[in-house]
Amino acid sequence: MKKVLSLVLALAMVFSLAACGSKDDGKTTTAAQNDGTTAAAPAETAAGGETEAGKEAGAETEGAKEGVMPAIAKEDLKIGVIHITDPAEGSGYTYTHDQGIVGMQKNLGLSDDQIVRKNNVNDSDATAIETAIQECLEEGCNVIFATSWGFMDTCEALAEEYPEVIFSHGTGYKSNGKNFNNYFGRIYQARYLSGIAAGLKTESNKIGYVAAMGKDNSEVTGGCDAFAMGVYSVNPDAEIYVRVTNSWFDPEGETQAANALLDLGCDVIGQHCDTPNPQLAAEAAGVWGVGYNSDMSKDAPKAALTSVVWDWSVYYTYAVESIVNGTWTGENYFAGLKEGLVDISPLADFCAEGTEEKINEAREKLLSGEWDVFSGLIETNEGEVVCEEGQTLDDATITGGINWYFKNIVAE
Repeated sequence: MKKVLSLVLALAMVFSLAACGSKDDGKTTTAAQNDGTTAAAPAETAAGGETEAGKEAGAETEGAKEGVMPAIAKEDLKIGVIHITDPAEGSGYTYTHDQGIVGMQKNLGLSDDQIVRKNNVNDSDATAIETAIQECLEEGCNVIFATSWGFMDTCEALAEEYPEVIFSHGTGYKSNGKNFNNYFGRIYQARYLSGIAAGLKTESNKIGYVAAMGKDNSEVTGGCDAFAMGVYSVNPDAEIYVRVTNSWFDPEGETQAANALLDLGCDVIGQHCDTPNPQLAAEAAGVWGVGYNSDMSKDAPKAALTSVVWDWSVYYTYAVESIVNGTWTGENYFAGLKEGLVDISPLADFCAEGTEEKINEAREKLLSGEWDVFSGLIETNEGEVVCEEGQTLDDATITGGINWYFKNIVAE
């Protein structure tokens, strides 16, 4: 059946081929995990045109590259989206990815029947993942966006089996340079900015952080470090206490971790996990928090100082445009503040005085390209030096080699 399906899809694509264009639209490397939008409104574009966001998030080099896959006419597109949970949750990781799909659909003028969603696909169940993707293929999907870390290996295998279908995997690190790539972003830049808000607001100089994974996961650990470094830049006396849930999505565990941090005296709760529960716990305790994925002021309006947010429509619009235009290169994608993929939500009016000015100062340095979060002297909480003055950690290290905590972090 699979081979028959492959033949049918291949024949269907023959009738939709267009000349391959040229543009270097790839990024260098990517990160590790799962994890929305609301950083900015999706960039509008005429149907079939390229958004400004897409142009920004494309190539950083002037040399053009030909697409490695045949173009697919817009009217022939059918896009499968594999979600780990349900977008109806309305706040966390899956919600923000799906808002990115909605933004892309609006930008490019795609009809509802061109999007096939598979929700609540357990990313630790290889059979469930393959079943969901196979169902998309049987419905005629020629592009698959798989949004969670655990979908990676199945996408890799199916990309080899169905070479005419494009598989784009969120987070992760595997790719084949043709019909299977990965995408993520410099979320650590936004985390640094949010740390400034936390560091200026704390009164106890104890800040909590609910982490989905421990030090072995560079995405989570690097984000935690960036948050801690933002805190340190404005308040070197503050300490960050980390509690790990060992799950990307664990509503009860996230609440328990937040409450444990509150019991330690933390008066700001940051997070790298998928529900707003840590913010709800902070609000219930009468303290403050920093949300993640989407603007969690809608969930905890009395607590959320700001939130670290994604605008996934930037990537999804860019990717689908390149498929339509025949400029899909199969390269990995890793964008940040400059491209509008990551940001922080508007600051609450109860942020400490001077917060906006300090954040804007740091933002300008990041946007200038002359400085990044993991630049200059960096010391760990074990007394090691992992970066020297005049140096900047490369993307491979940021996405796969940060297995240490910054010097003001206390692991709980």
